[in-house]
This record gives sequence, C-alpha cells and structure tokens, in this order.
Amino acid sequence: MSEKKNKLWFSILSKDARYYSDEPNFIPSDYFEWTKNASQIADVLESELLEYLKNNQLESYFNTKMSENVKKWKTISLKWWGLELYSHQKLFPKTTAFINSIPNLVSASFNLLEANSSIYPHCGDTNGIYRCHLGLIIPTELPECGFRVENEKKSWKKGEWLIFIDAKEHEAWNKSNANRFIFVIDIIRDEYSHRKNIINSIVLTGLFLQRRAELFSVLYSLKNIQWVKNMIVYILLPFCFISIKIRNTLSKIGLVS
Repeated sequence: MSEKKNKLWFSILSKDARYYSDEPNFIPSDYFEWTKNASQIADVLESELLEYLKNNQLESYFNTKMSENVKKWKTISLKWWGLELYSHQKLFPKTTAFINSIPNLVSASFNLLEANSSIYPHCGDTNGIYRCHLGLIIPTELPECGFRVENEKKSWKKGEWLIFIDAKEHEAWNKSNANRFIFVIDIIRDEYSHRKNIINSIVLTGLFLQRRAELFSVLYSLKNIQWVKNMIVYILLPFCFISIKIRNTLSKIGLVS
C-alpha cells in the first residue's frame, strides 16, 4: 500500500474539527510487519489486563462530551502521545515489551466500553497517525457491537487488528449486555515520521486545552474564535515540547507517576 502525501491536519487547529479525505477508511491488517501473530499477542495482553483488573479498575475517559455516559468508557494508558507512563508500564511488562518493539508507536492503552454504552461520532486529533485496535474481549458483532468510520461499519474480533484513519469521523457502540475490551495503539504514518515530535506536541497541547475546558466550559466557546484558539496553541506548543522530555525523565526515575 503506497503512502499518499496529505497536508498534516490537527483537530485543534481546524475551524470545524472535521477532516475531509478520499483515503480509504480502513487499512489492511497485514500492512505492518508487527501485526503478525495477532491472536497470540492478544492472549498475552488479555492475560495481563485480567490480572490487573483483579485488584484495580480502569479510569473513565476525561472528556465527558465524548460519550453518552463517560463512566462506561474507561482506559489505562502505557504511553500517551510520546509520554512514557512508566508506573503503568511496570504493571504490564509483556505488553510494554510488545509496544516497545513497534516502530513509530506514540500511544498505547487498554480500552473498555461497558455494556449498553456508546462513543459519540467525532474526528480524531490528527491525520498523522493510524489508530489500531486489537480485539481482546468482544461480546458480539454487528449490529449490537461495532465501529463506524465515515460510511463503513466493521466488527471487532478477538485476536484481530482493526486499523483505520483516526482523523475521519468515527464512532463506537456496545449495545450488548457484556463489556468490550480492546488494546489501542497509535502509529505515526511513514510520511510524517520526521515530524513525530511536533505531532505529539500539538496533540498534547490540544488535549491539555480539552482538559481545561472540562473545568472551565467557557473555553469551548473558543471554537467560534479560531484565531484565538490557534494563538493559544502556538504559545503553549514550545512548553509542551519541552515538558514531554522533562516528564519522561522524571517518570523514569519515579519522581512523577
């Protein structure tokens, strides 16, 4: 599959936060070398997750506007847009070894969508990545439990990768009576690999603003004043770029979690 050069896009810098592209919605699962042996990898990751869940719980996603009941959409991250979460990685040693073997991986997390819940349609943070879902515990398939990118719907399947253009509008739902667990990773696309640091920094800046907007809802009105939002992003960007390196260093020696 050949790479097509597209202009790098970020939701936080987009007027309507909508990505338009004629790229395929989904990417063949054999596009990457590391997707081989997916079934065996899924067994290992599921085992570590279930061991963790014996004494711990996943955390609800922070953006309450993303789901009809955000308390039913939960995660634990091992890597988050270049930030190394070593305190979490220590709890999942085999999973961490796996993600560290994947080139240009910038994010990795376990993801729970509880029974009878859904994630609203939205566009991702950037077109600079492929988002990859690995099915771990999948209660059922379409139409009760599934995933849509633009006009195309697919089911998750245990031990199989589902790879898609995260920037395109997508949504997820689990209308079954059991929980759905997947493993999620983000891979910088080859054509943007030389811009990995700037992609991480802009996305983290956008996520930082989203977190602040959860506390100060007036910030959501900035979507109507695009130039103000862009100015804030570019002011914060250098600090975010530096903070990634500082935080990773502090996290590695245990000074931050």
